[in-house]
Amino acid sequence: MKLSLSEGEWRLMNALWAQPGRTITQLTAQLKEETGWSKNTIITMLSRLEGKGAVKHDGATPRHYSPLLEREDAARSETRSFLDKVYGGRLGLMMSAMVDARALSQEDIDELSAILEHAKEGEK
Repeated sequence: MKLSLSEGEWRLMNALWAQPGRTITQLTAQLKEETGWSKNTIITMLSRLEGKGAVKHDGATPRHYSPLLEREDAARSETRSFLDKVYGGRLGLMMSAMVDARALSQEDIDELSAILEHAKEGEK
């Protein structure tokens, strides 16, 4: 599912991924200190996310909201969008920029090496 989420929508989705089946009141209480969002803001955002097909509610009163969009699918879509926008879809350019900026730790390098080795084995 190709879907773009705003920063605020990511916050709300993270709350729902962590604890599906939350009510508007529960989400407002959970996010209020971090974001300052009112109940109306949460309602608006949930409505927008419903329109995008990212969340659903159970129809009960009060409504309990759960994600329809999997976190991994959202991350994949956002990553592809970022690569396309910033690096013309070229992962190598991004990795080169990160290496040049010394933004990779040894742990990151080891993890990437393992991922690439796994990909190479999958091609055989």
